[in-house]
Amino acid sequence: MTYASALPGQPRGGTIGGPATDRAVCVLAPNASPMTLDGTNTWIVAEPDSDLAVVIDPGPLDDAHLKVVIATAERAGRRVALTLLTHGHPDHAEGAARFAELTRTSVRALDPALRLGDEGLELGDVITTGGLELRVVPTPGHTADSLSFHLPVDGAVLTGDTVLGRGTTVVAHPDGRLGDYLDSLRRLRSLAVDDGVDTVLPGHGPVLNDARGAVEYYLAHRANRLAQVETAVEDGYRTPSEVVAHVYADVDRSLWPAAELSVRAQLDYLRDHGLI
Repeated sequence: MTYASALPGQPRGGTIGGPATDRAVCVLAPNASPMTLDGTNTWIVAEPDSDLAVVIDPGPLDDAHLKVVIATAERAGRRVALTLLTHGHPDHAEGAARFAELTRTSVRALDPALRLGDEGLELGDVITTGGLELRVVPTPGHTADSLSFHLPVDGAVLTGDTVLGRGTTVVAHPDGRLGDYLDSLRRLRSLAVDDGVDTVLPGHGPVLNDARGAVEYYLAHRANRLAQVETAVEDGYRTPSEVVAHVYADVDRSLWPAAELSVRAQLDYLRDHGLI
């Protein structure tokens, strides 16, 4: 067994970007950072014989990147016909309005403030642009407006920041809530177990070849962190910053501000359930 195959979700090796499934192509945005990993994955999704494409998460407001996305679709003989957002964080959505201007498309999102056009996105919606079947799956928790998109024919799910290709994600308190996030992970596990989803197309990091393994790792990780936070509070660490310094001592300190958001969400969860 190689090291890569032992990692949660079996991340796909090689360069991030390019074709990932028969219908999904990644264009990596040049905004790498500790929080965005290699950068934001902008996804172009289309039926193989269609001349229309859907773009998910245009990414940051970077004209060069947006134009590369358009050019990538056009090289495949396709026109971008619709823009979708997994959630409203700037590294995914800041470039959406400009991208819509360049492509003359509408932008559909759960949050009405992010939409350009009359249509939003809700549970049960199915995107059918160019013959595509892309099902909307609400996955709140990272943020209240987080969505995933199920691509059934490829056995894949596009997860935004709900599941990453490497590491774990932040529950962005106060907008994100841990209880919602755990429910969303269980919903994604159901897609893997009951609906044949084996591939995760994440918002950051490499493609994952073992969707169920990735989600179960996330659930176990959250349970472990929650137990650590509960124990820390029992041991006298009261403030979020104190808990972070104790529980996340092995994590790069540059990530502690993000970890504190998750700790605040964990503390709220423990209080709501009468555990602290």
